[in-house]
Amino acid sequence: MNLQLKTTSPIIPLQSRSEKFYYPESDGRPMAETDIHRKLILYLTGCLDIFLSNRKNVYVTGNIMFYYEEDSPQDVVSPDVMVFFGVPKVDRTSYKSWEENDVMPAVVIELASRSTWHKDRTEKRELYEMLGVKEYYIFNPLPPKTLPAFMAFNLEDGELKKVTIENNRVYSHLLELEFIDTGETLRLFNPQTNEFLKNAAELTLEVLQVNQENENLKAEIERLKALLKN
Repeated sequence: MNLQLKTTSPIIPLQSRSEKFYYPESDGRPMAETDIHRKLILYLTGCLDIFLSNRKNVYVTGNIMFYYEEDSPQDVVSPDVMVFFGVPKVDRTSYKSWEENDVMPAVVIELASRSTWHKDRTEKRELYEMLGVKEYYIFNPLPPKTLPAFMAFNLEDGELKKVTIENNRVYSHLLELEFIDTGETLRLFNPQTNEFLKNAAELTLEVLQVNQENENLKAEIERLKALLKN
């Protein structure tokens, strides 16, 4: 009598399905195409981070790998600036939506160039629309200005619809700020204080100037006191 041995599959311990896939933390590309793009990314993320620092569970980041589909490392994008509402303020090496309760960015800003402009306003707009991004902004900081320098879109009925930009400025209802194309760059403006937002370096310089003014004032008070004694 012929005996046939039955083969069985090895028992694999339970584990997260995503452990089978590798999710790179960098795409190997530089942070930005030019110094102008890089400095603007740092300005926007820095100012937004400071401005939103008192609001809980608001995460501001930029130029990190954003994976939006589990078990699919190829479904990744790296927006220049993103703002998430409903996730902790902690540093991340990449953002995986399934590890963040499927929270998607509410606001996305792309800094375009001549080579990326078409993709930013077509393929990426369609992707962000599918992901449910509520506000999408595209800004081109470099000539040629034959391309629209600034575009804004708001999500309405599941579609990112173009917003009319008047006087080179548009209001973000989510951020409670205005984006203003100054003709040279993109700035964030706080209508409550009627001032442009300052980054950390600008705030530090402002504090130093105030401290110096205080020291000068104290010295002047001491001088006047000395005169009164005479």
